[in-house]
Amino acid sequence: MGVFVFLPLILPLTAWPVARLAEQHLHPRTATRLLTALAVVLALCSTVCLALVMVVGTAQLPGNPLPDGWSDPEVRAAVPYDEVVGKAAIPALCAVVAACVRTVRRHGRVRRQAHLALSGLRGTEVAVLPDAVPYAYALPPGGRWGGAGSGSGGQRGRVVVTTALLDELRPAERRALFAHERAHLAARHDRYLLAVRLAARANPFLRPLRTAVAYTAERWADEEAARVIGSRRTVARAIGTAALVSRGTPLPTLAGLAAPGPVPRRVAALLGPAPAVHRWPPVFTSVGLAAWGAAAGTAVSAMSSANSAVTMVLILHAATPL
Repeated sequence: MGVFVFLPLILPLTAWPVARLAEQHLHPRTATRLLTALAVVLALCSTVCLALVMVVGTAQLPGNPLPDGWSDPEVRAAVPYDEVVGKAAIPALCAVVAACVRTVRRHGRVRRQAHLALSGLRGTEVAVLPDAVPYAYALPPGGRWGGAGSGSGGQRGRVVVTTALLDELRPAERRALFAHERAHLAARHDRYLLAVRLAARANPFLRPLRTAVAYTAERWADEEAARVIGSRRTVARAIGTAALVSRGTPLPTLAGLAAPGPVPRRVAALLGPAPAVHRWPPVFTSVGLAAWGAAAGTAVSAMSSANSAVTMVLILHAATPL
């Protein structure tokens, strides 16, 4: 196994340059998909290698469920750093699993509570709440909503907005708000946000990608709203107004017009020309080189984790009498 088992734990660093450059130079849709894919693959690879190192540490504990052959000196010699790193990986992997479970459970709990709170309202796509606190967000499918007599089954997503926020917006800005939130629902941005959040829980080196995707997902919805209503300036005004008065969304994985983040950058982007759509950035540009560097790091991470897994299986097979 050698040092290859540790490479996936630090190779997420190769994605840092593209995380920043993609925000500025790629179409938000392309950036969101690219960064999410990189984060998920890198997180899976680092978790696999952390699990392999944990097995090494578990083999040294008394009463472990592994075969007795794992305690032989020859086996320990074939697996380096088993004394310290192997045992340290046990609480590290437990912490990763616990953090991911907490994130998923909280995400599900907030969504269920939101759907339950809307169950008494008429089953339309837009839920307007008579609340003095201004906020709006896109609530994805996942709970039954629609009260008695509404005739709604309740698995679609909904746009949730309060009367306090609507009172702050002009009619054209309200249309921009609804178009923005519908774009979140149509593209299922909550899945991207949850995926990168879990990836960052699995490997802290992936936090820059989580932050970048939170921004690009909002920019994606901004561009869709501008396309639908036909005015980039109106969407920019709606974002600025909502950001000044809104408190944001109840959960980071629930997207919204006034989500926390670099609102001035979003407004400035909308006041400029629409971004060009590229499936992959041109090679001989800063973002292209950064993207290829991140892709190379991801490929090396995948190969390292696969190599370590195969080596571990071979060692297990050799140390276990048939």
